[in-house]
Amino acid sequence: MALRPDEFYDHAVAVADGERRLPLARMTGWEISPFDPDGLRVAPLRPPVLPEPARHGEDPSDCDACRDRDEGIWFNDHWRLARISGVGVPLALMLYPRDHYDMADLPDELAAELGLLSTRIVRHVQALPHISRAHVYRVGDGGAHLHVWFFARPEGQAQLYGSWLVVWDDLLPEYPADIAEADAEIVADALVASHGGHRSPTSEPAV
Repeated sequence: MALRPDEFYDHAVAVADGERRLPLARMTGWEISPFDPDGLRVAPLRPPVLPEPARHGEDPSDCDACRDRDEGIWFNDHWRLARISGVGVPLALMLYPRDHYDMADLPDELAAELGLLSTRIVRHVQALPHISRAHVYRVGDGGAHLHVWFFARPEGQAQLYGSWLVVWDDLLPEYPADIAEADAEIVADALVASHGGHRSPTSEPAV
């Protein structure tokens, strides 16, 4: 059984300093870290908050993802894919179920399709020129409606490897929107060809 919230907190702060600051992570010493460890400090670890605050969209009637179920670059009856604007990486996409599910709530048939869709989206993103890898993330702490991130890592930027990519994305200047939009359209067209679906929520499914 996992530690209780108070036990986990006590376990963590046992290695912290008098201000409840943990030692710097080993990751900050990696050559791909976006931060110079000199002068870097860890924020004090706050005690647990119970019960946890509700996530956005716990009530489907107040869920932005449900309200936007017809927004995106690709659709089928159950899923939609949208481009996320204002990012620093070459392309960031988000896959949502069109109906209100979190990951643990997905019916088996949708869970199986999620696996196929994720694989095909990764394949199509990585087929874009000058993209080396597509990273896939599901967190779910902020929103109750399932949303899966796909981040395109630019070719040759070895410092953007691995789990630091999302931090670098927040530091980089905004990527040119016209290029990202054109690449998103290529991915959407490839997904229509490989998985079916369509480019508009009101259009006929691709044969």
